[in-house]
Amino acid sequence: MANHLAAVAVAKGQPFEVQTRPTPSPGPGELLIAVKSVALNPVDVYMYNMGLFIPKYPTTVGFDISGLVLEVGEGVPTGDADDDGVVFQPGITRVAAYGATLWKSCDPDYGAFQERCLVPWQYAVPLPDESISWNQAATLPMAVEVGLNAWDTLGILRGEEGGSASSKEALLIWGASSSVGTMGVQSARLLREDAKSPFAAVYATAGASNHKYVSSLGADRVFDHKDPQVVDTIVSAAKEDGLVIRYCFYAAGQLAPCQAVLSAFGEKEAKITAAPYVPPDAEKVDGVEVLSLLPSMDEGERLKQYRFWMGTWLRENLAKGLVKPSPEPTVVGKGLGVISAGIDKLSQGVSCTKLIIEVEE
Repeated sequence: MANHLAAVAVAKGQPFEVQTRPTPSPGPGELLIAVKSVALNPVDVYMYNMGLFIPKYPTTVGFDISGLVLEVGEGVPTGDADDDGVVFQPGITRVAAYGATLWKSCDPDYGAFQERCLVPWQYAVPLPDESISWNQAATLPMAVEVGLNAWDTLGILRGEEGGSASSKEALLIWGASSSVGTMGVQSARLLREDAKSPFAAVYATAGASNHKYVSSLGADRVFDHKDPQVVDTIVSAAKEDGLVIRYCFYAAGQLAPCQAVLSAFGEKEAKITAAPYVPPDAEKVDGVEVLSLLPSMDEGERLKQYRFWMGTWLRENLAKGLVKPSPEPTVVGKGLGVISAGIDKLSQGVSCTKLIIEVEE
């Protein structure tokens, strides 16, 4: 039986140990991926330090993957005419993929931090060409899953809600220089560009040093979240533009200012999506609903969500050049042995970048 190396979580708060694991075979609907690069996310810090979501040790965790499809299980689309453009060919297809560890009770076969990983095919997107590097591709999965889910939860990603095209609204992304925030901006820009959309502008908050980058992704106005008057500044800007704000994606930072902005417009059913949870100490504000951002708990529905987010929205927009990997990657090092150091670095705070570990050439 084939084996591979994995960064194994042996206990809460303990450094990962690089160990040999048996390489699994993909089951129905699964891909076996040779992992090339992985990206780190804030949830990795919580899982590493606090054992969040981990029912038992040892295990292998992690979410953001780029790599090469090695094997496919039964039922995976491999090039038939009815595959709707999503094709996975062993030894050929380069992918970005979201590790299913959370939805598989932290079964170690599904964690990203190893050389070989199982992934449901709906959680993966074939990359359009080699112009997207392994490191860039690894920045995509979590950012897309959370960023698109933000608008999906609000009912506006697929045009279910939002009013008429004659409406004048701005979408607000709070914490737009975070990884998920950057994809929130890019996806909001595409909503704004839709002729049928009621959204006329994309507003965002970020630190002053990141304003230019966030603007380059499609934000029409970027505000300094550290400005004590930021709420009044945003509200005044929207009124100056003749717009209202009733939808906000809270990607990072403080929730209260988001609530204050939406409350100022007095719109019915103003909503905020919070990544991934509503803060436990959040105060309720009349007329402003705050929603958690988690995929469906029903497996069948969840697979449909990921297939749309990854296999339809991301695949099509990457191919058209309408979205790009964001933010820029920063390589922590090479090899599974540096993942613990990478998580320590992330826990100290980073701004407008995604930390990457290169696993294989």
